[in-house]
Amino acid sequence: MPHSSRPPVRVRVRRIYEAPEPDDGLRVLVDRLWPRGLAKADAHIDAWPKALTPSNELRRWYHSPEGEYEEFRRRYERELAVPAAAEALSELRARAAEGPVTLLTSAKDPSASHTAVLVEALGAE
Repeated sequence: MPHSSRPPVRVRVRRIYEAPEPDDGLRVLVDRLWPRGLAKADAHIDAWPKALTPSNELRRWYHSPEGEYEEFRRRYERELAVPAAAEALSELRARAAEGPVTLLTSAKDPSASHTAVLVEALGAE
C-alpha cells in the first residue's frame, strides 16, 4: 500500500435539516442560498464559504430542463479552479486534515449534487 504524504481527509455530507451530531466536527454549509424554512439559530454552522458553491448561473442551469449531472460536474470543477474557490478549497482541505468536516446541504439527493464533487475535490477518504 503506497504511503501518502498528506494526512487523511475526513469529510462527510449531511442534509442541513438533520440535527447536529457530536462527531460532525467542523460544520460547513456548502449551498449558495440559505436553506428554506431553517432559522439561522437552528443551523449550527461553523462556516459558509460561498466561494465553494456553484454560481447562480450554474445552479439555475442544472435545475433547468437541459441540466445534466455530468456536464454540471465538469462546469462546477472549472468553477472550483478559479483562484477564490481554489483558495477556499485548499483551506477546507487543511481543516479536514486536522479533524472531521461535515458538508451541509439542502439538496434532496447529495450524491447527485455539488457536494459529491466537493468531496472528491477535497480528496476525502
